Amino acid sequence: MTTFDLGPALLFCPADRPDRYRKALDRADAVILDLEDAVAPDRKAAARDALLAEPLDPERTIVRVNAVGTPEHAADLVALARTAYRTVMVPKADERLPLDLGGLRVVALCETAAGVLAAPELARRPGVAALMWGADDLVASLGGTSSRFPDGTYRDVARAARSAVLLAAGAAGVAAIDAVHLAIEDLDGLRAEALDAAAVGFAATACIHPSHVPVIRSAYAPPAEAVAAARALLAAARAHEGVFTHDGVMIDGPSLRHAEAVLRRARAADDAGHAGEPAPESLRTGSRQT
Repeated sequence: MTTFDLGPALLFCPADRPDRYRKALDRADAVILDLEDAVAPDRKAAARDALLAEPLDPERTIVRVNAVGTPEHAADLVALARTAYRTVMVPKADERLPLDLGGLRVVALCETAAGVLAAPELARRPGVAALMWGADDLVASLGGTSSRFPDGTYRDVARAARSAVLLAAGAAGVAAIDAVHLAIEDLDGLRAEALDAAAVGFAATACIHPSHVPVIRSAYAPPAEAVAAARALLAAARAHEGVFTHDGVMIDGPSLRHAEAVLRRARAADDAGHAGEPAPESLRTGSRQT
């Protein structure tokens, strides 16, 4: 098992746009340089050249390679071997994921039916640091046409996949990364999903637009009142053994672990310098896309 602690907001950047590399990294907790979906087939070679020509901090950079079994995948790994990057995101990961990708730290992207079902086994592979899930490729793999209802909320199959990947990651002790919110102007929908992701234990949320970064950071950073309540609860627990009542609520072991998790998120936000960072007001909230 390997560790994964890059902060809550992971921003995708097309690998064939080196002019955006540093801006993306400056704005987010980590950048995902994308050699796969964001790059047209005739631009793949140029994207690999850009990867070599414009190096970033390898500790805060993930490279999404092309899927295992494609000709581009092998070429991506050859290019990566010439860089300092050691964290890769493998799309459409399933049981065919090689046991060893040359010592690279792997984020397995479970975005097909086979990938979601293989998530428990993938999470235990050597070198796998995190699992991520994706809704639209998943629904496409099922022959469907939409991962969301008209109001923007996920359909049941997507919600089931999200939970399955989170549970698989948690059982194996690796991080879980929540999927991107494709409706760029829908900051309310993004915030609702990021708040839920933080509440249930996701380590990070991926995004495709810089305006999403502060929304995600704010959602993952617990509000001051929640931090104060967690501290008060843990202080009260020191005077009790076993189950006790605090502010009219029964407190047991899980309650204390929840409070500890709140304080961990608060410390992480403070360390990163963006606790309570507000969402940008300049981008209006629009309707969600399906």
